[in-house]
Amino acid sequence: MKKIIILLALAIGTAVSIAQNNDELVKTGWNFGALPTITFDSDLGFQYGALVNLYNYGDGARYPEYDQSLYFEVSRFTKGSGINRFYFDSDHLIPGLQTSVDISYLSDQAYDFYGFNGYDAIVNNAWLEKNNPNRLYYKYDRKMFRFKVDLLGKLVGDNLHWITGINFLNFKINPVDIQKLNEGKEGGELLSTGPGLFEKYQDWGVIPAKEADGGFIPTFKAGLVYDSRDNRPNPMKGLWAEAVLVAAPEILGAKQSFAKLSLTYRQYFTIIPKDLSFAYRLAYQATIAGHAPFYYQSQVITSVLTGALSEGLGGAKTLRGIRRNRVVGDGFFFGNAELRWKFARFRFINNNFYLGLNGFIDAGKVTKKVDVKSIVSASQPDYFSPEAEKLHTSVGAGLGAGLRIAMNENFIISIDYGMATDVQDGDSGMYIGLNYLF
Repeated sequence: MKKIIILLALAIGTAVSIAQNNDELVKTGWNFGALPTITFDSDLGFQYGALVNLYNYGDGARYPEYDQSLYFEVSRFTKGSGINRFYFDSDHLIPGLQTSVDISYLSDQAYDFYGFNGYDAIVNNAWLEKNNPNRLYYKYDRKMFRFKVDLLGKLVGDNLHWITGINFLNFKINPVDIQKLNEGKEGGELLSTGPGLFEKYQDWGVIPAKEADGGFIPTFKAGLVYDSRDNRPNPMKGLWAEAVLVAAPEILGAKQSFAKLSLTYRQYFTIIPKDLSFAYRLAYQATIAGHAPFYYQSQVITSVLTGALSEGLGGAKTLRGIRRNRVVGDGFFFGNAELRWKFARFRFINNNFYLGLNGFIDAGKVTKKVDVKSIVSASQPDYFSPEAEKLHTSVGAGLGAGLRIAMNENFIISIDYGMATDVQDGDSGMYIGLNYLF
């Protein structure tokens, strides 16, 4: 996979070298990017479907800032998950407010579950090999509906903002339907019908019975945001800092209440104007009241969604190259550092394009553990290694680390290849999607 990225970057760079032009067109009115979603994610498989992203630049006075953005996606992944999503973003719908609306139905017949507390939960790598009958041992079936509305308004000056929002989530959880997946298979292709880790955690009492089948979670958000970035999709300078409190009360059928605090700091530095920048993100999240159900613990709270999912730690949006959801706890810290180089600019089909390469380091750790000591005895030494948790790291370096193809500064195709530094976290991961990580 790494060789594919290198060849792709070199081929595109050669093809457009003659057409490079530093004079950008100023876009006005409605513009769109439409793609068949033929992408790849190591955790999810190949993606197929379609997406459309519409941008309204108005009279062009603020380009590349837009007045409205509408995003539509219907897609499926070969490992059994699906995305059905509508996303709207505008600072013109309600004068003086940035308004974001997300309506999504996300299904996953083999959602990753490696236990809690990072390295404290031992992963048997042999079971994850392609032809092993236990290869779905660390999975469960999850379906999630999401209705999310966020409002961002100015508080003091141009940079300090308040943010509020609602996020209604409904989770439906089941064991993987092994019998269905075994249909048409025979011999060595058959999957094991024995219980997976999800079922064992229920038997041991780590996952309470009232949480085992999922449930409805209404969350209400309030926070402060400081934003001095010069460009939202890929800033060259400035910072974005946020403190967000999310509360989930027992209303509208919710089973339990809890509150979480999320702190995020992102900063951007120009090294070579317009072409080379350094960016980093530091984030902390923890439950500060009540009890969060296990199926919510993988949610990474953000003030603004940049993709269909914000989950981890591990995978495309948090720790690239580390298995999805490998690092799950009641509190966690993670960070990302990226060197971003825009190495080619050109015009094509009456639009502005640039090509970029990224090198990165990702790291994360559970800081507040889910309590399993009081439930699980030492009779499961193959599953638990108390006090083993430490920093999880992954890297992406060289031409194969990350490629960006951007149209009009806003519609950005991303390709990342990350490598885990510990075999308990996996080997490597490749992710093809949209937008910069942060």
